[in-house]
Amino acid sequence: MDKDRIIGSAKIAKGKAKVAIAKVIGNEKLESEGEADKIAGRIQNTAGGVKDTIRDA
Repeated sequence: MDKDRIIGSAKIAKGKAKVAIAKVIGNEKLESEGEADKIAGRIQNTAGGVKDTIRDA
């Protein structure tokens, strides 16, 4: 498993936490940051998956 997949998964989790907290406290800026973190995490996770696929080919 590529390190990008691990870091990407961590970013997704961080983003989900930010979104959940933001919804509870009603902070739209924090919610937007959380959504951005989730997207960045998905991109990094996908990049790691591509690296894994290339390495395993």
